[in-house]
Amino acid sequence: MKLAELKEQFLHDLAEAKSAEAREELRTKYLGRKQGLITNFQKSVDMRAMSVEARKEFGKLFNQLKELAENAFAGKTAGEAAGDIRPEIDLTMPVSAMAPGSLHPVSLVQLELEQLFTDMGFMVDSGYEVETEFNNFDGPNIPKDHPAREAQDTFWLTNGLLLRTHTTANQVRVMRRFGAPLRAIFPGRCFRAENLDASHENTFYQLEGLMIDKNITIANLIAVMKTLLSGVFHKEVTVRLRPGFFPFTEPGFELDIECLICGGSGCPTCKRSGWVELLPCGLIHPNVLKNGLIDPNEYSGFAFGVGLTRLAMMKYGISDIRYLNGGDIRVLSQFPAML
Repeated sequence: MKLAELKEQFLHDLAEAKSAEAREELRTKYLGRKQGLITNFQKSVDMRAMSVEARKEFGKLFNQLKELAENAFAGKTAGEAAGDIRPEIDLTMPVSAMAPGSLHPVSLVQLELEQLFTDMGFMVDSGYEVETEFNNFDGPNIPKDHPAREAQDTFWLTNGLLLRTHTTANQVRVMRRFGAPLRAIFPGRCFRAENLDASHENTFYQLEGLMIDKNITIANLIAVMKTLLSGVFHKEVTVRLRPGFFPFTEPGFELDIECLICGGSGCPTCKRSGWVELLPCGLIHPNVLKNGLIDPNEYSGFAFGVGLTRLAMMKYGISDIRYLNGGDIRVLSQFPAML
């Protein structure tokens, strides 16, 4: 008998063995120490007549067959001991209706924004979650002594790289790759050593955007921001624009929206202020353009960063940021299956 024939015979006998007694008899027949067909099969083969390669191939196939038999009997025994004897499944029976899957609320917001910006001629480049110090800090004009570089704010890796603290880390890379003029957005996950509360997480999502061309002004920035907000919320929202300082913009602004959770009356999400910081923005600092190998005397531009996680909270009325990363299917299944 050949090894392939023995395997075929074993599988046939295994399928026919319906009871525990029959399977035990089968186990003895094939794996018994004295007369087991598999156990003693090697004795019937003249290994000396085989070439070295043939012996290797035989040994490999024999071990596979023996392991197959041992696993088959072990599985049957364990199942019976646990009372896990399952009835045969009729594959022709109709299946019950299954609930459709759903997208994460942050994914829904990100996809909506990507569509909105690609319609305006922006490219999408998500960049890298593990970054260099230059792209994350030096390129965006963040000083060496800036507190954001400390371990209290940044997850540093042992190889000198870091987990990006903002999607701004992709600005200089994209500038150097594509030059000017340029329209691009960078959606993705960011990491900071934050203390967790209702509005802060150590893992969150942002979307950075920039436009670089000749004669770009604050008016262009405001027009794009209005388009962004009306496209996401599908309604007018109350906003305020106030001065803000960011090393990578000059001048810089903070665009806040009235909290959509409490309607401006004050809640834990907005820290009782009635406002949520949503869109830091401004004209791109000349140093950043230089680091991106773009001449600031010829080109200007604006940049903005929106917190996708906070945007999802405002859009869907989620009061605690921890719900988004908690993986609770009862929370996440409430959102649409598609856009």
